[in-house]
Amino acid sequence: MVTRLDWTSQPGGALHGDVRVPGDKSVSHRSLMLGALADGTSHIRGFLEGEDTRATAAVLQQLGVRIDTPADGERVVHGVGLHGLRGTTQQLDCGNAGTGMRLLAGLLAGQAFDSTLVGDASLSRRPMRRVTEPLALMGARIDTQDGLPPLVVRGGQPLHGISYTLPVASAQVKSALLLAGLYAQGETEVIEPHPTRDYTERMLAAFGWPIDFTPGRAKLTGRHALRATNVDVPADFSSAAFFLVAASIVPGSRLRLPAVGLNPRRTGLLQALRLMGADIRIENERESGGEPVGDLLVSHAPLHGIELPEALVPDMIDEFPALFVAAAAARGRTVVRGAAELRVKESDRIACMARGLRALGVSIEEAPDGATIEGGAIGGGSIDSHGDHRIAMSFAVAGLVANGTVHIGDCANVATSFPGFLELANGCGFRLA
Repeated sequence: MVTRLDWTSQPGGALHGDVRVPGDKSVSHRSLMLGALADGTSHIRGFLEGEDTRATAAVLQQLGVRIDTPADGERVVHGVGLHGLRGTTQQLDCGNAGTGMRLLAGLLAGQAFDSTLVGDASLSRRPMRRVTEPLALMGARIDTQDGLPPLVVRGGQPLHGISYTLPVASAQVKSALLLAGLYAQGETEVIEPHPTRDYTERMLAAFGWPIDFTPGRAKLTGRHALRATNVDVPADFSSAAFFLVAASIVPGSRLRLPAVGLNPRRTGLLQALRLMGADIRIENERESGGEPVGDLLVSHAPLHGIELPEALVPDMIDEFPALFVAAAAARGRTVVRGAAELRVKESDRIACMARGLRALGVSIEEAPDGATIEGGAIGGGSIDSHGDHRIAMSFAVAGLVANGTVHIGDCANVATSFPGFLELANGCGFRLA
C-alpha cells in the first residue's frame, strides 16, 4: 500500500548544475527479462532503482531466477535459459508497472506452467486486450477481468508465429509479441502504423538472438537461444524531460544532463521543444550497449506555441505531460493531435493535465486525441495528480514559473519511475517540499 504524499512547488530562481537522472526504465525492465532467459550471467549497470523495475525483478525471482544486487544501480542476473523458468502458485505482482505486466504476458505465454499477473489499483484499471488479443492469435490463452488485470496466463499452449499489424503504435504490445515469438514455431512479424521505440529489438540483438528490424517493422523466428551479456543502462530520457522543460522556461537557467539515452524512437520531445525555440545541445555522442547516448545541455530560451507534427507523437508518448507545461509557459497556441493513447496511461493524461492546468488559470481545450493550449501566465492553485507520477512531476515544473504556490496532491507514485526526484530537483534550484 503506497502512502499518500502531497507536494508544494514554488517559484524560485534560475536552475543550474549537472543533473544525473536515473537509468532508463524501459531498458532496465528488458535487461532483467532477457538476462533471466539467457544462458549465463548478465551484469546490469545503471539499473533504475524504481518500484516498477524492482517489481519486475521480484516476479522473475519468484519464477526461479537468481538476481543479485551488489550495489545500488547494479544487478547480476543468473540466467536460466529460455526454458528454465519455474512456475509458482503465487500471484506475480507487477505493482504499478504497465510495461512489466504487458511484456511478462508475452514472455509467460510460451511457458509450460500457468501464471497470474496482478497489479496495484491503478494498473488494475489499465486495458490489456490490445496485448492479450494478438497473443491469442499466436495460440496463447490469457484470461482477463473483462479486458483488465489480473491476467491468468495458461501454460502449455503451443505458439505459432504471426504477421500482425498493430492498430495503434505501441512499443509495449510489439515487445510482448516479440517475446512470445521467442517460443513460437515459425516467424513472428510486427508491423506498426508509426515506428515506436526499438529497445526490445536492439537488446534481443545484443543478447545474440537473430532479429531483423527497421523503423516500423520487426521480425524474428523462434527457438534460438539468448547469450548473457553486460548492459549499461543509459539515463532515462523521460526523466530528463522534466529538467529539459524546466530549464527552458525558467529565465537564466542552464543545466547539463549527462549520459542520456537518445534512442531516436524516444526523443520526440527534444524535437518538439526545439520547434518551440528551445536551446538544447547534444555533446559527447556515443553508443552504449547498442543504445545511442549523449550529454544534453539546455539553457533558457523563450518558447512559442506550435502545431505539433503528428509524426512526433509515438516518439514522445510518455513526455506529453511535460510538453503541456512547456506549452502553457510558451507564447501563443500549441495544438496536439494524434495522441489518443494518453487516455489509457496511468491516468487519462489529457483529462488530468487539462483539469490541472485550468486550476492554474491556463486556457486549454480538450480533444479526443489531444488538446489546444493557450500559453501565457501560470497561476498558483491546487491540482490532483491522480497518482500519476508524470503528472506530479510536470506540475512540479509548472510551479517554477507560477505566480503563486502550486499544491500537488497524490505524488507517492513518483517513486515508481524516478526515485530521488525531490532531492535532485531541489539540488539544482527547484523549491519543492
